[in-house]
Amino acid sequence: MRILLIHQFFLEDTDGGGSRWNEMSRIWQELGHEVTVLAGTGHYMGARDSQKPAKTFEKKRNKDGVVVIRCPVSQGYNDHFMGRMVAYFSFTFSSIWAGLFHTREEFDAILVTSPPLFVGITGLVLSYFKRLPLLFEIRDLWPESAIETGVLTNPWIIKFAYWFEKLVYKRATLINVLTPAFRMRLISQKKIAPEKIIYIPNAADFSITEQVVKSFEREVFRQENKLEGKFVLTYVGAHGVANHLEQLLDAAELLADTNVLFLLIGNGMQKRQLMEAAQKRKIEN
Repeated sequence: MRILLIHQFFLEDTDGGGSRWNEMSRIWQELGHEVTVLAGTGHYMGARDSQKPAKTFEKKRNKDGVVVIRCPVSQGYNDHFMGRMVAYFSFTFSSIWAGLFHTREEFDAILVTSPPLFVGITGLVLSYFKRLPLLFEIRDLWPESAIETGVLTNPWIIKFAYWFEKLVYKRATLINVLTPAFRMRLISQKKIAPEKIIYIPNAADFSITEQVVKSFEREVFRQENKLEGKFVLTYVGAHGVANHLEQLLDAAELLADTNVLFLLIGNGMQKRQLMEAAQKRKIEN
């Protein structure tokens, strides 16, 4: 089977972060399927060494044999909300161009994973021109989550988002959700036919964990980072509005007189504000 995956934040080989689709693409390749990905140039946490957008499209195979086409995306994704919106729509336009003019192969299906919801525009356009079934995955409910976290504030964009959400659900051949709650919400509130919804949750490949544990020198790490005698609670991931990491600062403040240490690893729109808040509140653990 030949699959065209549209995923703005598909990871580079050296990237950290959520790797759901990198792992699924790797497994599909190992099973004999062919996967091509339309991806953006930026990392969702701003974690790459260079966040400068490529001025041209780049097409190459990653370490798993997956063909990845990097599409130019504007800078500023993690700077402010408007920068995030511009990044979303710049990927929409560049990925449509890539899908029409940089993928000459024949495909059996188009798979879109969101958020952002607007990647569905790419999916609908390419599905129409290539005459292919569209499978739409929902990792988080948009536009609701974007509105609640302040990513979407413009009433016209919100109105468009709700209209477009209804359109993409209608045109999709199948809709995949990550949680049973999402499935129930689509059925009860969005009036989506149950037979149109499938449920494939997140998973973990423990063979990867075992490899890391074998090579990780725990005591050396603790000594280098002055963690001896500390009970370390680690958060790894995005530092954004939706993650609400202020509650970890509150918890650290309450546990100031204990040996508990909070370790936050990652990046995002709220990273600098969290560091400044910790200094202002004199939270040292």
